[in-house]
Amino acid sequence: MLAMNYRGPRRVRIDQKPIPEILHPEDAIVRVTRSCICGSDLHLYNGNVPDTRVGSTFGHEFTGVVEEIGAAVQKLKVGDHVLVPFNVACGKCSFCQQGLYGNCHESNAQATAVGGIFGYSHTAGGYDGGQAEYVRVPYADVSPTVIPPGMDPDDAVMLCDVVPTGYQAAEMGGIQPGDTVVVFGAGPVGIMAARCAWLFGAGRVIVIDNVDYRLEFVKNYAPAEVYNFDEIGDVVLFLKKATDWLGPDVCIDAVGAEATGSALQSLTGRQLLMQGGSATALHWAINSVKKGGILSIVGVYGPTGNMIPIGNVVNKGITIRANQTGVKRLLPRLIEHIQSGILNPKALITHRLPLEEVAEGYHMFYEKLDSCIKTVLIPPKAGF
Repeated sequence: MLAMNYRGPRRVRIDQKPIPEILHPEDAIVRVTRSCICGSDLHLYNGNVPDTRVGSTFGHEFTGVVEEIGAAVQKLKVGDHVLVPFNVACGKCSFCQQGLYGNCHESNAQATAVGGIFGYSHTAGGYDGGQAEYVRVPYADVSPTVIPPGMDPDDAVMLCDVVPTGYQAAEMGGIQPGDTVVVFGAGPVGIMAARCAWLFGAGRVIVIDNVDYRLEFVKNYAPAEVYNFDEIGDVVLFLKKATDWLGPDVCIDAVGAEATGSALQSLTGRQLLMQGGSATALHWAINSVKKGGILSIVGVYGPTGNMIPIGNVVNKGITIRANQTGVKRLLPRLIEHIQSGILNPKALITHRLPLEEVAEGYHMFYEKLDSCIKTVLIPPKAGF
């Protein structure tokens, strides 16, 4: 089969790999119909996530048709067209039982840090991902969800990560009616977080980034106030001034390890890898949010430590909420929002490329070429 093959930092290619096989009675083999390149994949692409091994196949957002099922699978049948959440979750451990599917204790040998994630290095279990023609899906009765009749596959694939992660970012913010919410990062998740902030009653939504075409997109899609951090000077001071010197009620870090805006953070977190990513957005969020405010973190950082102003967190009485999204918990509500027209996820997709052009897709997304917001890869045997 064709599959994306990681060859080292900023080196990916399309290659031939063996079609995966059933390894456990609860497995399914899925023929991929859509997969995405995610901003989180860029952390792998750039070599920022430890134990990202040469030969890995990335891709934690994919839909597909069930081709084969293990003997113990009961809820799926061959021929079902399913969306597959990025969480590899057993459904039985104490964390899954709480709806914390991103913290599954059985799917990853490194489970003290994170549960299993498709296509996201051996720190997240070492599972091959969906930027391929076929994928082995463990615990097939737990997370894979049959796509509702009539739903566009482009909407369905966005339910694997972008929509639920943006929604949970807003949910974790504990937004109260009339709150001012600031989202750092106008990538797909930041855009969706800004859109979903209104669903929780926000009175004002502000997005900070430095890529003009992304800011223009979120300005129209969310809609939101947008500011280019290269043009406003001191970001924290600007946000204080914009909020009567109190600070925003809620800040959302939707950037993570690839943040720009601070030479020191970029040097130590992106180039020298002395910390688990550049924590620029995290600094801005901590220092600008109001006293007693809430900071929601969905941006991905590496598992090593980060230099953050923890003293300011304590002295300001900030509540921090952060996690990998438990997609399965949110799917029923989000499917309703799409079916009713409240959310339009496929509008974020700006590029559809054949799987064979995966290397070009990564280059375009990383370099922010051709006004790229979200790229979907379509395998040659997709059929949809």
